[in-house]
Amino acid sequence: MPTVISATVAPRTGAEPRSPGPGPHPAQGKTTEAGGGHPSGIYSAIISRNFPIIGVKEKTFEQLHKKCLEKKVLYLDPEFPPDETSLFYSQKFPIQFVWKRPPEICENPRFIIGGANRTDICQGDLGDCWFLAAIACLTLNERLLFRVIPHDQSFTENYAGIFHFQFWRYGDWVDVVIDDCLPTYNNQLVFTKSNHRNEFWSALLEKAYAKLHGSYEALKGGNTTEAMEDFTGGVTEFFEIKDAPSDMYKIMRKAIERGSLMGCSIDDGTNMTYGTSPSGLNMGELIARMVRNMDNSLLRDSDLDPRGSDDRPSRTIVPVQYETRMACGLVKGHAYSVTGLEEALFKGEKVKLVRLRNPWGQVEWNGSWSDGWKDWSFVDKDEKARLQHQVTEDGEFWMSYDDFVYHFTKLEICNLTADALESDKLQTWTVSVNEGRWVRGCSAGGCRNFPDTFWTNPQYRLKLLEEDDDPDDSEVICSFLVALMQKNRRKDRKLGANLFTIGFAIYEVPKEMHGNKQHLQKDFFLYNASKARSKTYINMREVSQRFRLPPSEYVIVPSTYEPHQEGEFILRVFSEKRNLSEEAENTISVDRPVVSD
Repeated sequence: MPTVISATVAPRTGAEPRSPGPGPHPAQGKTTEAGGGHPSGIYSAIISRNFPIIGVKEKTFEQLHKKCLEKKVLYLDPEFPPDETSLFYSQKFPIQFVWKRPPEICENPRFIIGGANRTDICQGDLGDCWFLAAIACLTLNERLLFRVIPHDQSFTENYAGIFHFQFWRYGDWVDVVIDDCLPTYNNQLVFTKSNHRNEFWSALLEKAYAKLHGSYEALKGGNTTEAMEDFTGGVTEFFEIKDAPSDMYKIMRKAIERGSLMGCSIDDGTNMTYGTSPSGLNMGELIARMVRNMDNSLLRDSDLDPRGSDDRPSRTIVPVQYETRMACGLVKGHAYSVTGLEEALFKGEKVKLVRLRNPWGQVEWNGSWSDGWKDWSFVDKDEKARLQHQVTEDGEFWMSYDDFVYHFTKLEICNLTADALESDKLQTWTVSVNEGRWVRGCSAGGCRNFPDTFWTNPQYRLKLLEEDDDPDDSEVICSFLVALMQKNRRKDRKLGANLFTIGFAIYEVPKEMHGNKQHLQKDFFLYNASKARSKTYINMREVSQRFRLPPSEYVIVPSTYEPHQEGEFILRVFSEKRNLSEEAENTISVDRPVVSD
């Protein structure tokens, strides 16, 4: 079966996994340096470190575009056609969507009107608030935004019905080419839309991301950090707000200043990903609600965006209410973007504030510092202007940091470099990327609870050669961050794949074994405890954590929680100083089969 983006992405040399066998484990490693500490370092780390798209990928879009112009035809994507196969995979939709190009939906369609803005993103009838929250964060950083959304795309000059977007995928940037046919009902966009009727960049970006994963349905439910990383190639850290460090506000402010992307959420008690139903809605039930919304014409007029030129009002489908709305206006089980932090002067005292955005484009916090808060009258008009206070139902609002900590339970920060939350001094981080695979009967050993097979997991040697340059730290310590990411699970949902529960452990290698790359055997793990490990095994796309260990040689063992689960992964190691991560020899010698039926 061809890949979703086969016509638009050049294959990586040596990236395809080899068939499992008795020889070395299939993997590929690469090491580069990422600058940090100041904006130019951040951008070079994201745009240069992650192996920018090579010429052949860029030419694919250019060649297709040129061919359409020469033949005077509009592009129609054969890999992601305007039919049911691109919408849902679990069952057929009971009504017929009509796929339309923007010029068929409205007069004077525009790709971007007056600059891409977070208010251009309004959620439709799809549970992908996690994805839209990440887009809202992305719009705060123009340089990163236009890494994802290439310039010079338009519905006027050289229009041919073809657009393209770029995403980071497991160590490389890929170019996704789409046509501009979008699903509609009663001439309204069904999924993501702008708050202005004739602006289409956000709807087309969502379509490209759906193509990357095989269908729109594949975007139902997820974590904001997944999309944040796909937009930047960054690395994510999670904070349980109740256990947050005392300087969390400072950490958040530093993240904003350095261009990091942030999202937050309120647990609904089900431990589910954002956008899924607390009551366990399956796709059929979700579709039924969508149909009721459409048949009952649950549409509302939106205020015109003053940047626009279309004199007809925008109309927005009210989002399906399968998250739980609280009395304070916040929504449980729902992803929000963190779009700003400020300190405001109120009655002679400084108050820490957090600005959030609901990707629905409506439904806001109604407590202190909300748009309609009665005490805004006591705030100086210059202060109100600085905070850009306005009473509009656009999904964005201020709240005090104290209220934020009280109500929200999780904070996610996608750092553009691993040092984004460290001190203000300039730093350079070495980044190693290793690709691997868990293979049943060979290298899918499960966690430490399964000693008979744990040792068969892929192993990666980490050489910490130089300690940190920190004059205030008397310890001889090396700082590094490990990030384990499982590959293609969302794309393979239609085949029944779900996220594995994953984690990793780190062991110190005995001095007599330094440098030999030998795959450590069962007895080693029976008699040696790990020096560090991921806090927990969890069913997320990526698990990451910071560590501080003395210079030495270590081995990182990534694994699923249960043995015999097959899948691909990448292991990234970010270290502050000159250190090295490479795969051990994964030849496994056994006297009996690892798995017996």
